[in-house]
Amino acid sequence: MDSDTLQVFQSELTCSICMNCFLDPVTIDCGHSFCRPCLSLCWEEGQTPRSCPECRGISERPDFKTNIVLKRLASLARQARADHDQSSEEQICVTHQEAKGLFCEADQTLLCGSCSEGPKHAAHSHSPIHRAAEESRVGDASRAVWDLEAPNISNVLNPLFLQNYVALRKIMITVQYQRIPLLLHEDEKLHLEALEQEAKEICQQLKESVFTMTQQGESLKEMYRELTGMCHKLDMDLLQSLGSVPSCRSESEQLHVPQPVVPELSVWPIPGLIDWLRQFQVYIVLNNEEVTHHLPVLEDLRCLLAGPDGPGVDDTPPRSKYFLAWGAESFTSGQHYWEVDVAGCCNWAIGLCNDSWARESDMTLDSKGIFLLLCIKENSQYSLFTSFPLLPQYVKKPLGQVGMFLDYDGGILSFIDVANSSLICSLLYCSFSSPLKPFLCSGYP
Repeated sequence: MDSDTLQVFQSELTCSICMNCFLDPVTIDCGHSFCRPCLSLCWEEGQTPRSCPECRGISERPDFKTNIVLKRLASLARQARADHDQSSEEQICVTHQEAKGLFCEADQTLLCGSCSEGPKHAAHSHSPIHRAAEESRVGDASRAVWDLEAPNISNVLNPLFLQNYVALRKIMITVQYQRIPLLLHEDEKLHLEALEQEAKEICQQLKESVFTMTQQGESLKEMYRELTGMCHKLDMDLLQSLGSVPSCRSESEQLHVPQPVVPELSVWPIPGLIDWLRQFQVYIVLNNEEVTHHLPVLEDLRCLLAGPDGPGVDDTPPRSKYFLAWGAESFTSGQHYWEVDVAGCCNWAIGLCNDSWARESDMTLDSKGIFLLLCIKENSQYSLFTSFPLLPQYVKKPLGQVGMFLDYDGGILSFIDVANSSLICSLLYCSFSSPLKPFLCSGYP
């Protein structure tokens, strides 16, 4: 191939980000192609929404399969470039005056045919230089860093968000104390002060976590760039520089990936709370009981937790079963208190729903007329959410009886940890305008 033809051929196989021949090329939604490591680094720095570095078109999918045709063409282009650029002296074995066409994997050296058959290398494994170079470009050393995800700071809770949540929680606690005349003002003051102090400590931990993860991410990106740059070398240069790869690899293994801080606020007992609530206690008779393997309200929440880069599928174990039930009677006014037992449940949802939601088959999380506390288990972590609005609750999962206190006319639904006589959370300023039924869903593996 003459130099002009080679230049045109290589220009069509050049990544517009690194301006080198494609390395593990991927083609995104708009049709443009890039090296996978280049695109990953570009999107990591650019965050969302992800757009094409060339035409700025939005790409819906976060991950793509390797373009096999482009990968093979890029490999041919590199080989042609190596044959064209590599000097004849570099390719000739000084001892045997033969072309070096083999790579010894054991000694990481370039060999001619005679050297490979000699006593020093005969027992070793050998590969043609071009094949060995291509394997190294996408080999274990490169993948060790390319596949090592930098800490995702976007998944770290923003300290400001926690501060806003704490402000809301203070209102919940204040409302709870105001409703019970016998409770002491001093207890309320101590409760709020303890919450404020704990929130400050967690906010500081979050800030330190963000700083550490930022530093970690920059170190990983630098290693990422170094390995990618090395992989763009000519075949012989690449193979002769492989000695530096193990140090990069061991460095990546030594880097400790920090785990994000999972905020969990303490809940303090409110003396006399349960006794006061039980004067409004009603006994719920359940009907419309059913068992299902599919519950959209929890599956929707699971997908939200997975985020836009998640698998987008429900990863609940296929044998999981959900028990669903609704109260036989509806509430239209007044104050009512009842308790349910969630001990042993991995995933559950409790609270109130209107009649129309109870009759619907989709039962999605964004439906109107549902006022729920939901618990979901992801890996070994339990998370609590309320559905009106959808909001995480940064408190510990209750282990047994959960009490629910409805003030229909006041627009408040409170969830109580009965064993601790403490407030889990409250839904405030609700506009109850239709009959509401108690709802219970519990999931078991």
